[in-house]
Amino acid sequence: MAGTITKFAARFAAVSSLLMFMAAAEAAEPYGTWLRPSTGTQVSFYACAGKLCARVVAVKDQTRKKEIGTVIMKGAAKSGDNVWKGDLLDVESGKIYSGVVTLESADALNLKGCVALVLCRGETWQRVK
Repeated sequence: MAGTITKFAARFAAVSSLLMFMAAAEAAEPYGTWLRPSTGTQVSFYACAGKLCARVVAVKDQTRKKEIGTVIMKGAAKSGDNVWKGDLLDVESGKIYSGVVTLESADALNLKGCVALVLCRGETWQRVK
């Protein structure tokens, strides 16, 4: 009997922890500053007119200093749990792509650009603390 109660308590604790983790992920927002590990670029995601916008706030490569202040996403609409879709500017080419922001966790955000919603390229960014 004591073994059954211990197993039940362990399962209950595991399920409770999982539910709390899922609730925290649902409650997380993409707002704040995020770092693109491959380039060292930092982008601030912020609310704008009830949607999601993003602008370059820092660069590691000083030859790209002119990109600071450039809005790379404006008006992305929430399209699902932890997902926003809108136009995404590639600052290197000047081209606009279909952008998808997916909040993977409180500290991981995936930003990808797609051509015709089929050919997509993205990268996971890290939250700057």
